[in-house]
Amino acid sequence: MQRLFSLIPPNITRIDLLAPPFSGHLHPVLAMGRALASRYQVRIISTRGALERIEAAGLTGVALPGDYDEPLLAVANPKYAVKSHPVRLYRQFRHVVGLLKQFADQLEQLWLHHGKPELAIADFTLPVVSVPCQRLDVIWWSSLPSPCVLETPDGAPAYCGGLTPARHPGQRLWHLIHRKKVRWFKHALFWLFRGTIRQTGIERLYRQDGSETAYSATRILALSEQTFEFPRTWPAAVSFIGPALYTPPVKENAPPFEEGKRHILITLGTHLDWHKEAVARAVSRLAHSQPDWVFHFTDGNPQGTTDQRQSNMYRVAWVDYDRWLARYDAVIHHGGAGIMWHCLTLNIPALVYPVDYDQFDHAARLKYSGKGIWLKGGLKALENAGPQLQCLMNKQ
Repeated sequence: MQRLFSLIPPNITRIDLLAPPFSGHLHPVLAMGRALASRYQVRIISTRGALERIEAAGLTGVALPGDYDEPLLAVANPKYAVKSHPVRLYRQFRHVVGLLKQFADQLEQLWLHHGKPELAIADFTLPVVSVPCQRLDVIWWSSLPSPCVLETPDGAPAYCGGLTPARHPGQRLWHLIHRKKVRWFKHALFWLFRGTIRQTGIERLYRQDGSETAYSATRILALSEQTFEFPRTWPAAVSFIGPALYTPPVKENAPPFEEGKRHILITLGTHLDWHKEAVARAVSRLAHSQPDWVFHFTDGNPQGTTDQRQSNMYRVAWVDYDRWLARYDAVIHHGGAGIMWHCLTLNIPALVYPVDYDQFDHAARLKYSGKGIWLKGGLKALENAGPQLQCLMNKQ
């Protein structure tokens, strides 16, 4: 976090960090908060569902009043894949806009009645934080675990199935078409919801310089390494500070490691519940084909009680990456930014099975850099992934 400290303006004493209650967004904010708390007065602002984890991290938490947790979970963890499906994206966006407006209003009231910070660092899913920041003269920075999603004037755009750097003019033209497609879709959404969006104080999608108003014009904290990302012309506000990794402690049983065996962790993170049963069945078949290895499939639920065994496959509710990940010989994961960087940091080989959102873009980067194997072909490919896993093991 030394790079983060070097960016903090002088005379700053109070910093608020804001994130929704989901692990992939909250945990990086907690990592930054724990580092900043050694030098500044820090508060973590989220929802009631996040307070226990904030306090477990040893930080001061503030929950905005209102029922956010269940509506947000319904949006972030739907019962289907969203991908680039226009109707599903439309439905998801429609639900979230009203919640963001309420969040911004209550945040402003909190700052008015309980004191405002000098600097607010908000997860990228909370662009409405910019409005109370502007009204109350608070510096607004954005935090972005997946900088690949930023729009840029060149390079491979995100949300298009995992594009890689162009090698010839035809591919550059294809990337240009996809960049236009992404921008057109955002314009269409903004027009459809223009009335509701403008109630939040956000008047336009792009600034005069072409940068997105959803992110701070002053500072975007990219929680990645620039050398890992594909070449592109980054917005001037982007500062790469490296991954922010932290898992708040929870009461859990240790994963069932077996002496003398190789262990494989399979995780889809805390979301994607709609797909986990199918993946668990595929992993069961994979485990049956590799009887000498032990497979741990985690539901990603710290409140869960799942503890099942089927031969050499265990299904567990939760695996704390900070405590246990180093014990695994390989990981099969969905391409989420958190588990991706945990594996990269510990040099644990990964088989990537992307399902939705920016996961395909992370899979493309892992494959391109030689840091992982992108498993294509869906559940059938996962069932038959023994050779790819063996390949990962042999590289260790």
